[in-house]
Amino acid sequence: MKPFDPVEYALSVNRRTFLTQGAYGLGGLALAMLQNKGLGVPTAGHRPEGWHGALPEAHFPIKAKRVIFLCMAGGPSHLETFDWKPELKKLDGQPFPESFTKGQQLAQLQNAVLKARGSITNFARHGQAGIEISDLFPHIAGVADDLCVVRSMQTEQINHDTAHAFMNTGSIIKGRPSMGSWLLYGLGAETQELPGFIVLMSAGKTGLQPVSARQWSSGVLPSRFQGIQFQSRGDAVHYIGNPEGVCQSTQRQVIDEVARMNGILADEQHDPEIATRIAQYELAFKMQSSVPELMDFKNEPKEMLDLYGVTRPGDGSFASNCLLARRLAERGVRMIQLYHRAWDHHGNLDEGMKSGAKDVDQSTAALITDLKQRGLLDDTLILWGGEFGRTPMGQGTGRDHHILGFSVFMAGGGVKAGTTYGATDELGYRAVENVVNVHDLHATMLALMGVDHKRLSTKFQGLDVRLTNVAGNIVKPLMA
Repeated sequence: MKPFDPVEYALSVNRRTFLTQGAYGLGGLALAMLQNKGLGVPTAGHRPEGWHGALPEAHFPIKAKRVIFLCMAGGPSHLETFDWKPELKKLDGQPFPESFTKGQQLAQLQNAVLKARGSITNFARHGQAGIEISDLFPHIAGVADDLCVVRSMQTEQINHDTAHAFMNTGSIIKGRPSMGSWLLYGLGAETQELPGFIVLMSAGKTGLQPVSARQWSSGVLPSRFQGIQFQSRGDAVHYIGNPEGVCQSTQRQVIDEVARMNGILADEQHDPEIATRIAQYELAFKMQSSVPELMDFKNEPKEMLDLYGVTRPGDGSFASNCLLARRLAERGVRMIQLYHRAWDHHGNLDEGMKSGAKDVDQSTAALITDLKQRGLLDDTLILWGGEFGRTPMGQGTGRDHHILGFSVFMAGGGVKAGTTYGATDELGYRAVENVVNVHDLHATMLALMGVDHKRLSTKFQGLDVRLTNVAGNIVKPLMA
């Protein structure tokens, strides 16, 4: 299928509206011309190998070809992961200084008596750069020299669903495309055998915050760019096989005939949803072969399963999903998201953090190690983190939501390995040095993919919509 052309689509939509409704006269034609001019996406140019999307060429040197986003759903505490605060430990159980919190937005702690809560764990320095990492993550500490830890993240949303939406789409407005959808739209997919944007889900023992499907929606972009959720347990895709009595040759004939009829309509209307239907029929047919092969782990040696901590492939665990993420990366999937629901620790922080860390520590480090051994880490960008952090003030036996300072890390894909960037204050309350907001993170990730975030947009209701809205700066110190 030919690449999606937003200019052609803009013209066809206005032409179809003009002809079928006939109510707008020459004004409709003028609008189409203005939209064509305003799209800002050229229709000719050099396409780097593997690019099949709306952008004809890279804006920057391409450091990463794919993204693996390890989403720690619920918001892991930075104070028990990557941001050691000895002063907070000393203040444990005492009143939290009002000078930090006066007039600030809190979630469930608003108007409560605030007491400091020190970290439940200790930290140690690791790697040549001596990055301080919690003792809860010994395996991740073992790959410290591959990490770029950002300790100065801030976000705008203090509730889970909207915070997830902001981290994924750069907006809380429903209908905004997710990061993976933007990548598919701009760059296309390297594989024609699997969806270019795949989502996997796993769950821990506690802190199970739900995640809505809008987090991988294509929004105002055509639906062919949305993420596809694979089942982590059992069949990855339901009904992947043919019904009894239907052979592949018969199915092939049906698909070809449906594509031919849809093609006639597409030639008349250039509606991307028609193109989506054609593409999805074809992709579904190809997935009948590619998905069973993808999910067949019999060629994975025992030492590889042991590296990830996989006891049974396809058991729904984060470890199994990490191994599957590597297999997806090998096959050219552009965006891979692994949600692990285990981090909403309003209570029982001690058990919850230890359990969540045990779920993800070994397999996260294994994914980095495995990709590196295969020569894939250099052009695979890994992002690990949640939608926000947790308060340095206690909430019973847990911590509340926190947006003014939290930590994420990146690895591979052109980031500056073995480094830390930014800092929070001495109590871990607010990012005070080299602050990075979500729009900055998105802009930097796109730049590593070769894309200028200001030049990847689509028209919607007369406005240019983009992942970073009207904000975002590339954080060059994070880039190698």
